[in-house]
Amino acid sequence: MTKIRIAIQKSGRLNEESLQILKDCGISIDNGKDQLKASSRNFPIEVFYLRNGDIPQYLRDGVVDIAIIGENVLVEKGEDIIIAEKLGFSKCKVSLAVPKSVKYNSVKDFEGKRIATSYPNTVLNYLKEKGVKADLHIISGSVEIAPNIGLADAICDIVSSGSTLFKNNLKEVEVMLTSEAVLAVSPKISSERKELLEKLQFRIQAVLRARGSKYVLLNAPNYKLDGILKLLPGMRSPTVLPLADEGWSSVHTVINKDKFWEVIDELKKAGAEGILVCPIEKMVL
Repeated sequence: MTKIRIAIQKSGRLNEESLQILKDCGISIDNGKDQLKASSRNFPIEVFYLRNGDIPQYLRDGVVDIAIIGENVLVEKGEDIIIAEKLGFSKCKVSLAVPKSVKYNSVKDFEGKRIATSYPNTVLNYLKEKGVKADLHIISGSVEIAPNIGLADAICDIVSSGSTLFKNNLKEVEVMLTSEAVLAVSPKISSERKELLEKLQFRIQAVLRARGSKYVLLNAPNYKLDGILKLLPGMRSPTVLPLADEGWSSVHTVINKDKFWEVIDELKKAGAEGILVCPIEKMVL
């Protein structure tokens, strides 16, 4: 039986979140400790555990059909590779940082400076757009120490919380790009495996919609219903059901997680009572 081959990061946060989204899609992976390849018992898929930086070439060569990878890695090593889906997790920035003691005015301050980075292509392209030339020191691993030991004047690296920069007496001064995990597709994927990709994407989209939404139930007196319904979004429109108590109704709807607290505050002001909020496991439209 044909199986679609997916690459995920061998270890780290992206590995865990990649496996979690596959699990949420109902895909069980039979993987043991230190395995580099594993299969699913309930979906035609093989998982390859690879070094993050190697994944773009595996996609390009057709060794794997798809991959869950950081968008920043594709910007650096795989701009020719198609992104099928943005996945909304492992969000970060790729930024330029300088020592806290350095007064920073603009990107022009990097002219002629030494920059330590693991993202040379990203830095060069960004500085070229700004008309700036700098001397790059390509480092594999922790670049934050480079200014402290006199190897560089600045660094370019991934920034999530900024705590690593803070600990190394650095400050973020330029955000070159924002990144998140994406589902990337090999240019050599076969038509047969494209069909499996469509099935997988259908499941992923249902999971992502659910992650971004909350199911809300509330009670309201009928004379306040019109005002409450105007506040509510829904997949089509809210569901309204009569309660046993005359003159009252129960309202069911779905609210975007990002706007959740704002909407709840407005509902309370409009007269909603007994508001119940539930997580959504899947959402199929």
